[in-house]
Amino acid sequence: MIKPVTTLQTPRFTMRKLQRQDAAALLPTLGDEAQCRYLSRPAFSSEEELWSWLADPSWTGRTWIAQDTDGQVVGRFVAVPQDEAGVEEIGYITCANQQGKGIALECTAALIAHLFGGDKPAHRLKAEVDADNVPSIRLLERLGFVREALHLSYEETHKGICDVAIYTLSREAYAASASQMRDT
Repeated sequence: MIKPVTTLQTPRFTMRKLQRQDAAALLPTLGDEAQCRYLSRPAFSSEEELWSWLADPSWTGRTWIAQDTDGQVVGRFVAVPQDEAGVEEIGYITCANQQGKGIALECTAALIAHLFGGDKPAHRLKAEVDADNVPSIRLLERLGFVREALHLSYEETHKGICDVAIYTLSREAYAASASQMRDT
């Protein structure tokens, strides 16, 4: 079952709930080994296999699909509640043909604002990232996340044993940063 999500707007994108046709739009990226090197699983071999993973009814997270004003899918953004109340893990991937355009920054910032806002705001966000994934680490740091831990030889994936960095952002640090931005 696809979990309900609130539609989010950024200056350039609409972030909406997952739809069946999104598997076809995401397959060129999630079906490419090079694009999937930092995922915990290898690239998908078919649209059906990808859709089964995206719409897995046992998954506890929520998915937002970012699309541009022409309706083209440009990325996938997720939030997964953690065992600790008020903590959400985020994730993101920008479509290969859209990388380098600031999409991940803009859409992840909107997701963060959404998760820290509302009537049941998260108190902490986290992201687990392959320690070799420098672009993702730079994005997290630019968004105010700090490295909380580095787990050596933490996870075995399709590319072998990986070190994993844990990045976190508290609601208080986010609010202080947002306040500083308004004051400048």
